[in-house]
Amino acid sequence: MKLTGKQTWQFENPLFVHSSGTAVGPKEAEGPLGQLFDIKHKELHCGEDNWELAERRLMEQAIEQCLKKGNKTSDDVDLFLAGDLLNQNVTSNYVARHLQVPFLCMFGACSTSMETVALGSALVDGGFANTVLAATSSHNATAERQFRFPTEYGGQKPDTATFTVSGSGAVLINKEVSNIKITSATIGQVADLGIADPFDMGSAMAPAAADTITQHLKDLNRTPDDYDMIITGDLSGIGSPIVKELLKQEGYDVHNKHNDCGLMIYRPDQKVFAGGSGCACSAVVTYSHIFNELQSGNLTRVLVVATGALLSPTMVQQKETIPTIAHGVVFERTDRGADS
Repeated sequence: MKLTGKQTWQFENPLFVHSSGTAVGPKEAEGPLGQLFDIKHKELHCGEDNWELAERRLMEQAIEQCLKKGNKTSDDVDLFLAGDLLNQNVTSNYVARHLQVPFLCMFGACSTSMETVALGSALVDGGFANTVLAATSSHNATAERQFRFPTEYGGQKPDTATFTVSGSGAVLINKEVSNIKITSATIGQVADLGIADPFDMGSAMAPAAADTITQHLKDLNRTPDDYDMIITGDLSGIGSPIVKELLKQEGYDVHNKHNDCGLMIYRPDQKVFAGGSGCACSAVVTYSHIFNELQSGNLTRVLVVATGALLSPTMVQQKETIPTIAHGVVFERTDRGADS
């Protein structure tokens, strides 16, 4: 059985990260990981006429870099999996229109990065594709206009708010041996602890992250010490302490193992409220910094748990609470050429 325990897939065949690509906006380029990103823009329009076109360009560039670095073309890709935050996943759909590759559109809010990697890996493992391209994106101005208020409005925000990352990450998954192996994935359940504030995503998503991490460790009979790092997607300064406490209540101490992409992508002085969020947050951090650390041998095994708030403007206006979800994927360092 590839299903291990309740919610975890253990892949039977050796699966690898063939290559990855990232593109980011100006604030991300100025952050502590800025030198690691492939494409860096100096202004939020990214050379386009509007925010939505800017986000589309970010995804197109991340994919171009991923294919170029992997010495592949779109003809080598059997399946494209992608999603974003905009209504009806318009960024991904319009990018797929030009890519001309069989396409599955997915939505897990900010958990989409690991959702696409998990499903892409399962499809390659099952023999339904040889090479899968997985991508996601977000843009600060497009997300603010859709979910809260346009940035031009100038509305004030509380300290619990997060700053949507402008960027995109893409990754190629296949069986061609590389230094980064994908070994398992844990599919999360929807959690809702009654939080209705769209300016406090960290508190809303922390229970989903804790639930997925707990189930992952139980399914594989592991402890946090089996990982060099356990990384969440975008809990930032509010949700990160909460997930640590929730896991401690379950008997798992992750204080020395846990970090959050929303805290890693920006400097504390960048005025991003509680930290970063958005589909691109976990994608650009994982596909650049974490992959570099695995390739260099500084990390051996990492669990990346991307978190998503499944809200919509309509449901928020109707005073509904916010359902959330988290999906986890394990990336491991392996010596190139070794079948392990």
